[in-house]
Amino acid sequence: MNETRKAPLKAYQNPGFLHGKDARLVRILSEYLEPASRLKWQHVRDTIVFFGSARVLPRDISESRLEELQKRAETEKGKGRPSAQEIARAEQAVLLSRYYDDAATLAQLIVGWAKSLDGGLKRLLICSGGGPGIMEAANRGAHQAGGQSIGFSISLPFEQKINPYVPEELAFEFHYFFMRKFWFVYPAKALIIFPGGFGTLDEAFEVLTLTQTRKIRKKMPVLIYGSEYWNDIIDFDAMVRWGTISPQDLKLMHRCDDPYEAFELLKRELTRVYKL
Repeated sequence: MNETRKAPLKAYQNPGFLHGKDARLVRILSEYLEPASRLKWQHVRDTIVFFGSARVLPRDISESRLEELQKRAETEKGKGRPSAQEIARAEQAVLLSRYYDDAATLAQLIVGWAKSLDGGLKRLLICSGGGPGIMEAANRGAHQAGGQSIGFSISLPFEQKINPYVPEELAFEFHYFFMRKFWFVYPAKALIIFPGGFGTLDEAFEVLTLTQTRKIRKKMPVLIYGSEYWNDIIDFDAMVRWGTISPQDLKLMHRCDDPYEAFELLKRELTRVYKL
């Protein structure tokens, strides 16, 4: 009876409880409160959000991979020779890589403008999902322009490391998709939707739905970037013809194909709405 016993764990130090189903609400609140605290500590006032595919490669990498496959196709025989499908995918990756360059350029332009605003480098911070592809391009462009940027990453069954252009103080990792989406939208002044897959479509349509239903009350420009891609993927005009959306719903988004054009549109709209 005289043996020294360890003190029982406090509830907030008990990993078994914190990771169990009974603490789900605590975890959800944590994914609201911790980012709020850190963004306040970093004096972040507002953001410009970039959505887009994690699979988009920089142009130099995609071109190098295509050249390697083409050389192997010319010199190798049998099982080692790349298929026509592999080469076609590599050619498509080169076409898609232009969006990596465009995202980086647009992010640089936004950071350059933000430096002139009240609050400087804490205004209109570039924000992405923190991963590779378009997300990396946005963070990279901000870094190259001398600005901070935010990465709202998500834990996935397959490994996705946060890209190296996100500073540690603004690198976040979420468990819950809906909390990550909240932080994408809540501080955002504008959203730019580059070509992407299921995740990008999910994010894009959630934002458009919130805007259409006026659950987002602030005026927030939504740019759909890359007509060649999006016209092939989604026919918004057909939705109007079928009556599933209204003609005025098309005004919820702007379409852009050039980073300088996109920047001027953003600058004009944000200046008009927020008097920046």
